[in-house]
Amino acid sequence: MQHPETPSQNPNGSSAEHATEQLQLVTFEVASEEYAVDILAVQEINRMMEVTRVPSSPPAVVGVINLRGKIIPVLDLRERFGMEATPKTDQMRIVVVEVHSRVIGFIVDRVHEVLRISSSIVEPAPAMVCSIDSDFIAGVGKLEDRLLILLDLEKLFDRELVDNAASNAHAAAA
Repeated sequence: MQHPETPSQNPNGSSAEHATEQLQLVTFEVASEEYAVDILAVQEINRMMEVTRVPSSPPAVVGVINLRGKIIPVLDLRERFGMEATPKTDQMRIVVVEVHSRVIGFIVDRVHEVLRISSSIVEPAPAMVCSIDSDFIAGVGKLEDRLLILLDLEKLFDRELVDNAASNAHAAAA
């Protein structure tokens, strides 16, 4: 008899549990392309608020916000993706996430929905799938009528960038 905590094996050697794994994602838009991140990384989503510029910040760092007494660096995904800046709109949001044990926010054009998809519809990203560096992409979800680009937050916001942004945020708060 199989141990109750051991997943059953498919004929191809992968576990049945892995084959039906569900991903729960927050989907959003940047420059008319749809992206997603794992919902477990997202702490909250806020309307645009006043962002305070911090001197000597990296180009992708817009500044900092005061979120219930906590100073959080905010990065612009358009800048990080090498895209053209756009005027702020009412639909823009700041998505607050934890990356490399640090809390940061990033600006998106619009948040769409929380979506649950099967991991079986996610494939590795082809090198030229969209206008951003493919190193930032964890995979591409093939939905019925659209492609969903899953971002790898740890690669998108590398440790050096996050640490630098956090250091500037703490200096601004001092």
